[in-house]
Amino acid sequence: MSTTIAVIADVHGNSRALLSALAEIDQHPEVEHIYCIGDMVGIGYETNEVLRILFSRKDISFVSGNHEEELIAILEGEGGESQGGEKLHHEWLAKRFDQRLLPKLKAIPKEIVAEHEGHKILFTHYHMDAEQRFLPIDAEPTVEKLDQLYEESPFDLVCFGHPHPVHHFSSAQRTYLNPGSLGCYDKPSARYTLVELTGKEINVALKQASYDNQDFLLGYEQLNVPEKEFILNVFHGNQTLNK
Repeated sequence: MSTTIAVIADVHGNSRALLSALAEIDQHPEVEHIYCIGDMVGIGYETNEVLRILFSRKDISFVSGNHEEELIAILEGEGGESQGGEKLHHEWLAKRFDQRLLPKLKAIPKEIVAEHEGHKILFTHYHMDAEQRFLPIDAEPTVEKLDQLYEESPFDLVCFGHPHPVHHFSSAQRTYLNPGSLGCYDKPSARYTLVELTGKEINVALKQASYDNQDFLLGYEQLNVPEKEFILNVFHGNQTLNK
């Protein structure tokens, strides 16, 4: 017996990348469920499109990320915690937001605990403290540090996002997986992961779905997205400037 799941993270308002990844996942009939682990919105400008695509499906479970928290706070008049250009970007997204999507967005939990083939799995946008606040990003994670962080946990697999590079570590205690940002990458590829679980093993397959990202990248200029130069440089590797 085995179960295969797909894990996606950090779509970041990029509907073209999302559709490309979902199209490939749908070509794997063995995939029983998809887990989307936060930051569906922000950085990219296609908030409504991404949420409509994700919410239209019955085979996806969600956890909330820091960008969802910021967007909800602004929409509800609480201001949020972002500052400077990031705050301007979130406020711009909020002005374009389809309010009909808000109840579903607010209902998303910060973590999911699931069990497949006897393996206990944690899905979270990032590691959290006892008050369920996201910890500062560790730019150089190691399996030793992660084992120490989760030493009291019952999980066999911890799936997280937030930092955009791929992380895949395994120890005698458990497996740790960050599939990498689906929507923010310096290549025209959407990253996702397939995980096959058997009674004895957790097998991780890191995947990339190619897509044409030029119209999406040009949209930052056409829409005059706040912080567009920073976003195109840091999160997309200035791909339009390299053409």
